[in-house]
Amino acid sequence: MVIDIPSPIDLRLMAHASAWAESAMVKRPWRSKFFQAFVDAIASDFAGDHGHELAALSGAGIGVEHGAANQRGVSAPVRILELGSGPGFLAQALLQAFPSSHYVALDFSAAMHQLAKQRLGQASARVNFVQRSFKQADWTLDLPKIDCVVTLQAVHELRHKAHAVALHRQVKAILQPHGHYYVCDHYAGEGGMGNTELYMTVSEQKAALHAAGFSSVKVLLQGQGLVLHQASP
Repeated sequence: MVIDIPSPIDLRLMAHASAWAESAMVKRPWRSKFFQAFVDAIASDFAGDHGHELAALSGAGIGVEHGAANQRGVSAPVRILELGSGPGFLAQALLQAFPSSHYVALDFSAAMHQLAKQRLGQASARVNFVQRSFKQADWTLDLPKIDCVVTLQAVHELRHKAHAVALHRQVKAILQPHGHYYVCDHYAGEGGMGNTELYMTVSEQKAALHAAGFSSVKVLLQGQGLVLHQASP
């Protein structure tokens, strides 16, 4: 029997949501490296002939500005869905990188959406804010087919790792055939979290994605207790 792990905070409350947003980059300043990893991966995967050029620049340690990634590679609009979009940190990076993208921000907290709108400013007009929990069985209802689904530090909010495969299956169902799933979360084990019911090891995360039907799964970035996987149908 699966017993969910209760959360010590309620992110639907503005006080809790604001406190989380204020501390997120202070506690984990290395999150910015993961923001860039999302940008680089999307730029490469949706850039056509320019993907190899961008990947080579990144691999050589040459920084690619967010705007340049879009101008030099991704010309067609990309439809992006973020699960557990929170106060808009990742959305800010991706909207800057891909100004022609269509962005859907899904979060169960109206307070988090309010914080995200404040953070994004005028760019929030380009975002479809959906107040919905991805723990609901019907969270994909009325959502369009998506080119890429992104999520950062959110999958563990299922509150038990046993629910991850079902979530990943739902993601796969709304992806375009050419789509990609970029999922980053804490991992259990050395250098990571101690709660092995809430958090998965890196190998468990990979296995869950394969179990959900993704044929290609690879680690894009790992460090400081976080791991970013790319999964493709």
